Amino acid sequence: MGSSRGSGAGNVWRVSGLRQEVDEPDEAVLARAARQIGLDPGQLAFARLAKRSVDARGRGADLHFVVQVDLAGQGPIRSQKFERLRRSGKVREAPTAASLRVESAGRPGGASGGAVPHVVVVGAGPGGLFAALGAAESGARVTLLERGEPIERRGRKVVAFHRGGEPDPDNNLLFGDGGAGTYSDGKLYTRVSDPMEFTVIQELIDAGAPPDIAYDARAHIGTDRLHRMLPRLRARLEAAGVEFRYGIRVTGLVRSSGARSEARIRAVATTEGEIPLDALVLCIGHSARDTWARLLEDGVLLEAKPFQLGVRIEHPQELITRGRYGPEIGDGLGPASYNLQSKGAPPAHSFCMCPGGRIVASVNEPRRLCTNGMSNSKHSSRWANAALVTTLTPEDFASFGFEGPLAGVELQRHLEERFFVAGGETYQAPAQRADDFLEGRLSGGELKTSYGFGAVPGRIDELLPPQVRDAIREALGRFDRTIPGFGGPEGLLVGIETRSSGPVRMTRDRESRRALGFENLFPAGEGAGYAGGIMSAAIDGARSAQSAVLEARESLSKPRS
Repeated sequence: MGSSRGSGAGNVWRVSGLRQEVDEPDEAVLARAARQIGLDPGQLAFARLAKRSVDARGRGADLHFVVQVDLAGQGPIRSQKFERLRRSGKVREAPTAASLRVESAGRPGGASGGAVPHVVVVGAGPGGLFAALGAAESGARVTLLERGEPIERRGRKVVAFHRGGEPDPDNNLLFGDGGAGTYSDGKLYTRVSDPMEFTVIQELIDAGAPPDIAYDARAHIGTDRLHRMLPRLRARLEAAGVEFRYGIRVTGLVRSSGARSEARIRAVATTEGEIPLDALVLCIGHSARDTWARLLEDGVLLEAKPFQLGVRIEHPQELITRGRYGPEIGDGLGPASYNLQSKGAPPAHSFCMCPGGRIVASVNEPRRLCTNGMSNSKHSSRWANAALVTTLTPEDFASFGFEGPLAGVELQRHLEERFFVAGGETYQAPAQRADDFLEGRLSGGELKTSYGFGAVPGRIDELLPPQVRDAIREALGRFDRTIPGFGGPEGLLVGIETRSSGPVRMTRDRESRRALGFENLFPAGEGAGYAGGIMSAAIDGARSAQSAVLEARESLSKPRS
């Protein structure tokens, strides 16, 4: 999609603030967008939905969509309506897609001639997959290392754990083909203002994601569909020249000899030997605790960063849909979701909401408990769940006696062990009804939940750190006013949720994206502390890979002494 200045032919314009009725065809709203800027629909050269979200503020009385439309005319648009809307800001140039291919001075990405840099990418989550694709599209030879297995084998090991086995340290809901997002059902809610977003979205659609992820404000792929997409993404990368190596762990960094102001890595040490490289992109994910420890030993600068911690809360989906849309639920809207925020002290918010979903055990270490949520593409479960989290800081870590770059990791482990024991040491989860949590009492009777290992009554209000408990209590009261019943007996808190975000940052230069103190090490994504979610991780991986290719080309072009 191209764009130029002015209002001439070829420009794509974004029209905002359009209303679409629940039963109104998309073609009708596209035609209305054209007429709003003074075009006859027959004069359109191009039109598509750019964004669509539900406006449920009327709770059934006035349910509708709020829509943005991208369109272009067959010639210059010179109507007074168009100019007036441009001045008001309701019409603006539509953003354009960025290329995965990077160009260096005098040499476009993918061009032949000169030494071909070898870029090694660690991690096959969104960040790693798009880092590998970006490097390959830019003409590098790319090797992608993943500690887990392809999704076909990863899935079998996940099922084995949920049928009573022990967690596999490399193949679980956190590690393996596709990364943690594969089992957090492919939510694309967290968008960023980067033209690379459109490129990532199109690659996902080409791999089998539904086209509506390009405009749905609550875009969601679904775990079931992601399992089918990953082999296609793998084939796409392999066709671009990426070599996948599964079941291989990084054990260290091998530095070049000689005096340098910054260290240069000549190879990465792995469980299968050393792999020489020209640049290394680390996309290790937000739970790579063992890898962080090894990188710290190898001199990589890490720092503790704030992370989010809390619980899962689960309700009957009917309660959420009724509370959001009103008693007369409009056809075509599907199960309702929510995104709630409390501005208490400390603040809390919902995260990773799964309409028609289930709670799962997000575990990669034995005798530790962590929950997460997922849903399939049809949202067919009768349950709705989300994380309720607040933010803990390094100062909070210190209050528990944990200090240093990995202090947040140690706090996570401490709390995961506490909840594992409270659940009976069988991966059952302690749980407490929302009203009991507010009143500080143990829940009685059967605790119905979608969590596969089951729930046992527990004093979550006593198991959580006090500041987390207080933030969630404040939030429950506020959220119950937004969705009646949210903080009542039909709400069930299931704990604990520790992996909503990573507790570590690998320090890097803002412009070059290089790890401080290293010439050719590029940390990226959630595991580096620079992303939060599938979209931002994919973009950060792609951008970091572009920087890695440029650095490697420059290094290879220098005369060797």
